[in-house]
Amino acid sequence: MTDTATPHGPSPKPGILNIAPYVGGKSKIDGVANPMKLSSNENMLGAGEKAREAYAAALANIHYYPDGRANKLRAAVAEHHGLEPERLIFGNGSDEVFALLNQTYLTPGDNIVTGQYGFLAYRISALANEAEVKLAPEPNLKATPQALLDQVDERTRIVYVSSPANPTGSWNTTEEIAELHAGLRPDVLMVIDEAYAEYVQEPDWATSFPLARDSANIVVTRTFSKIHGLGGLRIGFGYAPLAVAEAVDRIRLPFNVSAPGIEAAVAALGDEAHQKASRELIHTWRPRLTQAIRGFGFEVFPSAGNFILVRFPDQKLSAEAANAYLNSKGVIVRQVGGYGLPDCLRITIGTEDQNRAVIDALSEFAAG
Repeated sequence: MTDTATPHGPSPKPGILNIAPYVGGKSKIDGVANPMKLSSNENMLGAGEKAREAYAAALANIHYYPDGRANKLRAAVAEHHGLEPERLIFGNGSDEVFALLNQTYLTPGDNIVTGQYGFLAYRISALANEAEVKLAPEPNLKATPQALLDQVDERTRIVYVSSPANPTGSWNTTEEIAELHAGLRPDVLMVIDEAYAEYVQEPDWATSFPLARDSANIVVTRTFSKIHGLGGLRIGFGYAPLAVAEAVDRIRLPFNVSAPGIEAAVAALGDEAHQKASRELIHTWRPRLTQAIRGFGFEVFPSAGNFILVRFPDQKLSAEAANAYLNSKGVIVRQVGGYGLPDCLRITIGTEDQNRAVIDALSEFAAG
Protein backbone atom coordinates (compact mmCIF):
# COMPACT_ATOMS: atom_id res chain seq x y z
CA MET A 1 0.00 0.00 0.00
CA THR A 2 1.24 3.51 -0.75
CA ASP A 3 0.16 6.88 0.54
CA THR A 4 -2.69 8.34 -1.50
CA ALA A 5 -4.73 11.47 -0.94
CA THR A 6 -8.45 10.95 -0.41
CA PRO A 7 -10.44 12.76 -3.12
CA HIS A 8 -12.86 14.61 -0.84
CA GLY A 9 -11.35 14.74 2.62
CA PRO A 10 -8.24 15.12 4.74
CA SER A 11 -5.18 13.01 4.01
CA PRO A 12 -3.16 11.25 6.72
CA LYS A 13 0.33 12.58 7.32
CA PRO A 14 3.11 11.00 5.25
CA GLY A 15 3.82 7.37 6.00
CA ILE A 16 0.61 6.45 7.83
CA LEU A 17 -0.92 4.53 4.94
CA ASN A 18 2.33 2.64 4.43
CA ILE A 19 2.06 1.06 7.89
CA ALA A 20 0.76 -2.50 7.97
CA PRO A 21 -1.78 -2.58 10.83
CA TYR A 22 -1.19 -4.99 13.69
CA VAL A 23 -3.23 -8.18 13.41
CA GLY A 24 -3.78 -10.06 16.65
CA GLY A 25 -4.06 -13.79 17.05
CA LYS A 26 -7.11 -15.38 15.46
CA SER A 27 -9.92 -16.20 17.90
CA LYS A 28 -12.55 -17.96 15.79
CA ILE A 29 -12.87 -20.96 13.49
CA ASP A 30 -15.84 -21.14 11.18
CA GLY A 31 -18.19 -23.88 12.32
CA VAL A 32 -16.47 -24.42 15.69
CA ALA A 33 -18.42 -23.16 18.70
CA ASN A 34 -15.70 -23.18 21.35
CA PRO A 35 -12.25 -23.47 19.80
CA MET A 36 -9.08 -23.79 21.86
CA LYS A 37 -7.47 -20.37 21.43
CA LEU A 38 -3.71 -20.76 21.76
CA SER A 39 -2.77 -17.88 19.48
CA SER A 40 -2.12 -14.90 21.75
CA ASN A 41 0.12 -16.08 24.62
CA GLU A 42 -2.68 -15.53 27.11
CA ASN A 43 -2.81 -17.18 30.53
CA MET A 44 -4.96 -20.24 29.95
CA LEU A 45 -5.81 -20.41 33.65
CA GLY A 46 -7.49 -17.04 33.25
CA ALA A 47 -7.40 -14.29 35.84
CA GLY A 48 -7.12 -15.23 39.50
CA GLU A 49 -10.10 -15.23 41.81
CA LYS A 50 -8.83 -12.22 43.76
CA ALA A 51 -8.49 -10.13 40.59
CA ARG A 52 -11.96 -11.12 39.39
CA GLU A 53 -13.51 -10.27 42.75
CA ALA A 54 -11.77 -6.88 42.83
CA TYR A 55 -12.92 -6.13 39.30
CA ALA A 56 -16.52 -7.02 40.15
CA ALA A 57 -16.47 -4.85 43.29
CA ALA A 58 -15.14 -1.89 41.29
CA LEU A 59 -18.18 -1.89 38.99
CA ALA A 60 -20.22 -0.05 41.61
CA ASN A 61 -18.08 3.04 41.03
CA ILE A 62 -17.53 3.08 37.29
CA HIS A 63 -19.37 6.38 36.98
CA TYR A 64 -16.27 8.01 38.50
CA TYR A 65 -13.11 8.76 36.55
CA PRO A 66 -10.11 6.67 37.60
CA ASP A 67 -7.18 8.16 39.45
CA GLY A 68 -5.17 9.67 36.61
CA ARG A 69 -1.89 8.76 38.30
CA ALA A 70 -3.02 5.22 39.22
CA ASN A 71 -1.55 5.86 42.67
CA LYS A 72 -2.96 2.72 44.29
CA LEU A 73 -1.47 0.54 41.57
CA ARG A 74 1.69 2.64 41.54
CA ALA A 75 2.27 1.92 45.22
CA ALA A 76 1.48 -1.79 44.82
CA VAL A 77 3.85 -2.25 41.85
CA ALA A 78 6.60 -0.31 43.61
CA GLU A 79 6.31 -2.46 46.72
CA HIS A 80 6.04 -5.75 44.81
CA HIS A 81 9.11 -5.13 42.66
CA GLY A 82 11.10 -2.89 45.01
CA LEU A 83 10.93 0.14 42.71
CA GLU A 84 10.61 3.91 43.19
CA PRO A 85 6.94 4.78 42.54
CA GLU A 86 7.66 8.16 40.95
CA ARG A 87 9.66 6.42 38.20
CA LEU A 88 6.75 4.29 36.97
CA ILE A 89 4.84 4.90 33.73
CA PHE A 90 1.45 3.18 33.38
CA GLY A 91 -0.24 2.47 30.10
CA ASN A 92 -3.05 0.76 28.28
CA GLY A 93 -0.91 -2.35 28.08
CA SER A 94 2.85 -2.07 27.66
CA ASP A 95 2.05 -1.35 23.99
CA GLU A 96 0.98 2.15 25.02
CA VAL A 97 4.19 2.64 26.99
CA PHE A 98 6.15 1.90 23.79
CA ALA A 99 3.95 4.31 21.84
CA LEU A 100 4.41 7.04 24.47
CA LEU A 101 8.18 6.63 24.44
CA ASN A 102 8.25 6.81 20.64
CA GLN A 103 6.02 9.88 20.64
CA THR A 104 8.17 11.57 23.28
CA TYR A 105 11.59 10.92 21.74
CA LEU A 106 11.23 10.40 17.99
CA THR A 107 11.16 13.11 15.35
CA PRO A 108 10.98 12.67 11.56
CA GLY A 109 14.23 11.16 10.31
CA ASP A 110 15.18 9.54 13.63
CA ASN A 111 15.24 5.76 13.93
CA ILE A 112 14.68 2.92 16.35
CA VAL A 113 16.70 -0.29 16.35
CA THR A 114 15.29 -3.69 17.24
CA GLY A 115 15.77 -7.33 16.34
CA GLN A 116 14.73 -8.76 12.99
CA TYR A 117 11.87 -10.63 14.65
CA GLY A 118 11.15 -7.99 17.31
CA PHE A 119 7.60 -7.34 18.52
CA LEU A 120 5.67 -5.45 15.83
CA ALA A 121 4.24 -2.87 18.26
CA TYR A 122 7.66 -1.18 18.56
CA ARG A 123 7.72 -0.53 14.83
CA ILE A 124 4.17 0.66 14.25
CA SER A 125 4.28 3.71 16.53
CA ALA A 126 7.82 4.54 15.40
CA LEU A 127 6.67 4.67 11.80
CA ALA A 128 3.66 6.76 12.86
CA ASN A 129 6.15 9.32 14.18
CA GLU A 130 7.87 9.39 10.76
CA ALA A 131 10.89 7.56 12.13
CA GLU A 132 12.80 4.75 10.47
CA VAL A 133 12.93 1.18 11.79
CA LYS A 134 16.32 -0.54 11.59
CA LEU A 135 16.33 -4.30 12.10
CA ALA A 136 19.31 -6.24 13.43
CA PRO A 137 19.66 -9.70 11.86
CA GLU A 138 18.81 -12.68 14.05
CA PRO A 139 20.30 -15.71 12.26
CA ASN A 140 19.70 -17.86 15.35
CA LEU A 141 16.35 -16.20 16.21
CA LYS A 142 18.03 -14.05 18.84
CA ALA A 143 19.07 -10.39 18.82
CA THR A 144 22.70 -10.16 19.93
CA PRO A 145 24.32 -7.04 21.41
CA GLN A 146 26.76 -6.62 18.52
CA ALA A 147 24.10 -7.04 15.84
CA LEU A 148 21.98 -4.37 17.51
CA LEU A 149 24.92 -2.02 18.01
CA ASP A 150 25.91 -2.41 14.36
CA GLN A 151 22.58 -0.83 13.38
CA VAL A 152 22.92 2.20 15.66
CA ASP A 153 23.83 5.47 13.96
CA GLU A 154 23.71 9.18 14.74
CA ARG A 155 19.91 9.29 14.26
CA THR A 156 19.14 6.35 16.55
CA ARG A 157 17.07 7.44 19.52
CA ILE A 158 15.69 4.16 20.94
CA VAL A 159 16.87 0.53 20.96
CA TYR A 160 14.21 -2.08 21.79
CA VAL A 161 15.11 -5.48 23.25
CA SER A 162 12.58 -8.22 24.05
CA SER A 163 13.82 -10.63 26.70
CA PRO A 164 12.19 -13.12 26.53
CA ALA A 165 11.32 -12.29 22.94
CA ASN A 166 8.02 -12.66 21.16
CA PRO A 167 7.53 -14.61 18.89
CA THR A 168 10.83 -16.50 19.08
CA GLY A 169 10.99 -17.28 22.80
CA SER A 170 14.71 -16.42 22.93
CA TRP A 171 16.23 -14.39 25.74
CA ASN A 172 19.28 -12.26 26.40
CA THR A 173 21.56 -13.06 29.31
CA THR A 174 22.33 -10.57 32.04
CA GLU A 175 25.80 -10.12 30.55
CA GLU A 176 24.41 -9.48 27.06
CA ILE A 177 22.04 -6.80 28.32
CA ALA A 178 24.91 -5.11 30.17
CA GLU A 179 27.13 -5.34 27.07
CA LEU A 180 24.48 -3.73 24.89
CA HIS A 181 23.93 -0.92 27.37
CA ALA A 182 27.66 -0.26 27.68
CA GLY A 183 27.93 0.08 23.90
CA LEU A 184 25.20 2.70 23.54
CA ARG A 185 25.60 6.46 23.64
CA PRO A 186 24.06 8.05 26.74
CA ASP A 187 21.47 9.84 24.59
CA VAL A 188 20.07 6.57 23.17
CA LEU A 189 17.17 5.14 25.18
CA MET A 190 17.34 1.38 25.76
CA VAL A 191 13.92 -0.22 26.27
CA ILE A 192 13.90 -3.77 27.66
CA ASP A 193 10.55 -5.51 27.23
CA GLU A 194 10.13 -8.13 29.98
CA ALA A 195 6.51 -9.12 29.28
CA TYR A 196 7.28 -12.81 29.94
CA ALA A 197 9.69 -12.30 32.84
CA GLU A 198 7.69 -14.29 35.37
CA TYR A 199 7.98 -17.48 33.30
CA VAL A 200 11.78 -17.46 32.96
CA GLN A 201 13.72 -20.33 34.57
CA GLU A 202 17.06 -19.90 32.80
CA PRO A 203 19.85 -19.17 35.32
CA ASP A 204 21.68 -16.79 32.97
CA TRP A 205 18.69 -14.42 32.81
CA ALA A 206 17.80 -11.76 35.39
CA THR A 207 15.47 -8.79 35.37
CA SER A 208 17.03 -5.52 34.28
CA PHE A 209 15.38 -3.51 37.07
CA PRO A 210 18.70 -3.25 39.01
CA LEU A 211 20.58 -2.09 35.91
CA ALA A 212 17.88 0.47 35.18
CA ARG A 213 17.94 1.86 38.72
CA ASP A 214 21.36 3.46 38.24
CA SER A 215 20.98 4.38 34.58
CA ALA A 216 19.75 7.53 32.89
CA ASN A 217 18.74 5.79 29.66
CA ILE A 218 17.08 2.43 30.45
CA VAL A 219 13.35 1.69 30.58
CA VAL A 220 12.13 -1.78 31.63
CA THR A 221 8.54 -2.68 30.78
CA ARG A 222 6.19 -5.30 32.19
CA THR A 223 2.57 -6.29 31.57
CA PHE A 224 -0.38 -7.68 33.53
CA SER A 225 -1.59 -9.56 30.43
CA LYS A 226 0.54 -12.70 30.86
CA ILE A 227 1.23 -14.13 34.32
CA HIS A 228 -1.71 -12.25 35.85
CA GLY A 229 -4.21 -13.15 33.12
CA LEU A 230 -5.54 -9.60 32.68
CA GLY A 231 -5.06 -9.23 28.92
CA GLY A 232 -8.59 -7.91 28.48
CA LEU A 233 -7.98 -5.06 30.93
CA ARG A 234 -4.87 -3.73 29.11
CA ILE A 235 -2.47 -2.74 31.88
CA GLY A 236 1.27 -2.37 31.52
CA PHE A 237 4.01 -0.30 33.08
CA GLY A 238 7.52 0.93 32.53
CA TYR A 239 10.25 1.59 35.09
CA ALA A 240 12.13 4.61 33.76
CA PRO A 241 14.60 7.30 34.78
CA LEU A 242 12.68 10.06 36.53
CA ALA A 243 13.37 12.53 33.72
CA VAL A 244 11.93 10.08 31.18
CA ALA A 245 8.86 9.36 33.30
CA GLU A 246 8.19 13.07 33.76
CA ALA A 247 8.58 13.77 30.04
CA VAL A 248 6.19 10.97 29.08
CA ASP A 249 3.68 12.14 31.67
CA ARG A 250 3.31 15.41 29.78
CA ILE A 251 1.68 13.66 26.81
CA ARG A 252 0.08 10.63 28.46
CA LEU A 253 -3.70 10.73 28.30
CA PRO A 254 -5.01 11.64 31.76
CA PHE A 255 -7.14 8.52 32.44
CA ASN A 256 -5.41 5.81 30.42
CA VAL A 257 -5.83 3.00 32.98
CA SER A 258 -9.39 2.15 34.01
CA ALA A 259 -10.60 2.11 37.61
CA PRO A 260 -11.67 -1.58 37.54
CA GLY A 261 -8.37 -2.41 35.87
CA ILE A 262 -6.43 -0.70 38.66
CA GLU A 263 -8.33 -2.64 41.33
CA ALA A 264 -7.92 -5.97 39.54
CA ALA A 265 -4.20 -5.41 38.96
CA VAL A 266 -3.57 -4.54 42.61
CA ALA A 267 -5.39 -7.71 43.68
CA ALA A 268 -3.49 -9.79 41.09
CA LEU A 269 -0.14 -8.64 42.48
CA GLY A 270 -1.15 -10.03 45.86
CA ASP A 271 -2.44 -13.34 44.54
CA GLU A 272 0.72 -15.39 44.91
CA ALA A 273 -1.16 -18.69 44.64
CA HIS A 274 -2.45 -17.84 41.16
CA GLN A 275 0.98 -16.67 40.03
CA LYS A 276 2.51 -19.90 41.31
CA ALA A 277 -0.08 -22.05 39.55
CA SER A 278 0.41 -20.11 36.31
CA ARG A 279 4.18 -20.57 36.43
CA GLU A 280 3.94 -24.26 37.30
CA LEU A 281 1.62 -24.90 34.36
CA ILE A 282 4.20 -23.47 31.95
CA HIS A 283 7.19 -25.08 33.63
CA THR A 284 5.47 -28.47 33.52
CA TRP A 285 4.10 -28.38 29.99
CA ARG A 286 6.63 -26.31 28.03
CA PRO A 287 9.25 -29.11 28.10
CA ARG A 288 6.64 -31.83 27.57
CA LEU A 289 5.16 -30.08 24.55
CA THR A 290 8.62 -29.35 23.19
CA GLN A 291 9.74 -32.97 23.53
CA ALA A 292 6.58 -34.37 21.98
CA ILE A 293 6.61 -32.08 18.95
CA ARG A 294 10.30 -32.64 18.34
CA GLY A 295 9.51 -36.35 18.39
CA PHE A 296 7.21 -35.83 15.41
CA GLY A 297 10.17 -34.49 13.42
CA PHE A 298 9.45 -30.75 13.75
CA GLU A 299 11.90 -28.16 15.06
CA VAL A 300 11.01 -26.46 18.35
CA PHE A 301 13.15 -23.53 19.43
CA PRO A 302 14.15 -22.99 23.07
CA SER A 303 11.67 -20.69 24.78
CA ALA A 304 11.64 -18.84 28.09
CA GLY A 305 8.05 -17.61 27.61
CA ASN A 306 4.61 -19.19 27.94
CA PHE A 307 4.71 -20.33 24.31
CA ILE A 308 6.85 -22.27 21.86
CA LEU A 309 7.83 -21.55 18.28
CA VAL A 310 7.65 -24.57 15.95
CA ARG A 311 9.25 -24.75 12.51
CA PHE A 312 7.77 -26.90 9.76
CA PRO A 313 10.56 -27.00 7.14
CA ASP A 314 9.01 -29.67 4.91
CA GLN A 315 7.08 -28.34 1.91
CA LYS A 316 4.43 -31.03 2.25
CA LEU A 317 4.17 -30.81 6.02
CA SER A 318 4.24 -27.00 5.98
CA ALA A 319 3.27 -24.49 8.62
CA GLU A 320 0.27 -23.52 6.50
CA ALA A 321 -0.88 -27.13 6.31
CA ALA A 322 -0.23 -27.71 10.02
CA ASN A 323 -2.24 -24.61 10.89
CA ALA A 324 -5.15 -25.79 8.76
CA TYR A 325 -5.04 -29.25 10.35
CA LEU A 326 -4.98 -27.81 13.87
CA ASN A 327 -7.94 -25.60 12.95
CA SER A 328 -9.82 -28.67 11.71
CA LYS A 329 -9.37 -30.10 15.22
CA GLY A 330 -10.66 -26.92 16.85
CA VAL A 331 -7.23 -25.58 17.85
CA ILE A 332 -6.14 -22.02 17.02
CA VAL A 333 -2.41 -21.19 17.01
CA ARG A 334 -0.53 -18.20 15.62
CA GLN A 335 0.86 -17.94 12.13
CA VAL A 336 3.91 -15.66 12.21
CA GLY A 337 4.49 -14.85 8.56
CA GLY A 338 4.05 -11.19 9.48
CA TYR A 339 7.26 -11.48 11.48
CA GLY A 340 9.12 -13.01 8.55
CA LEU A 341 8.71 -16.58 9.82
CA PRO A 342 6.29 -18.14 7.29
CA ASP A 343 7.49 -21.68 8.05
CA CYS A 344 6.71 -21.39 11.78
CA LEU A 345 3.74 -21.50 14.12
CA ARG A 346 3.68 -20.03 17.62
CA ILE A 347 1.74 -22.11 20.13
CA THR A 348 0.67 -20.86 23.56
CA ILE A 349 1.15 -23.35 26.39
CA GLY A 350 -2.37 -24.21 27.49
CA THR A 351 -4.08 -26.37 30.06
CA GLU A 352 -3.38 -30.10 30.16
CA ASP A 353 -6.40 -30.86 27.93
CA GLN A 354 -5.42 -28.16 25.43
CA ASN A 355 -1.79 -29.30 25.29
CA ARG A 356 -2.81 -32.92 24.77
CA ALA A 357 -5.12 -31.81 21.96
CA VAL A 358 -2.17 -30.07 20.27
CA ILE A 359 0.03 -33.14 20.67
CA ASP A 360 -2.63 -35.48 19.30
CA ALA A 361 -3.35 -33.22 16.31
CA LEU A 362 0.31 -32.74 15.38
CA SER A 363 0.94 -36.46 15.81
CA GLU A 364 -1.80 -37.19 13.29
CA PHE A 365 -0.56 -34.42 11.00
CA ALA A 366 3.01 -35.75 11.06
CA ALA A 367 1.74 -39.22 10.20
CA GLY A 368 0.22 -37.76 7.05
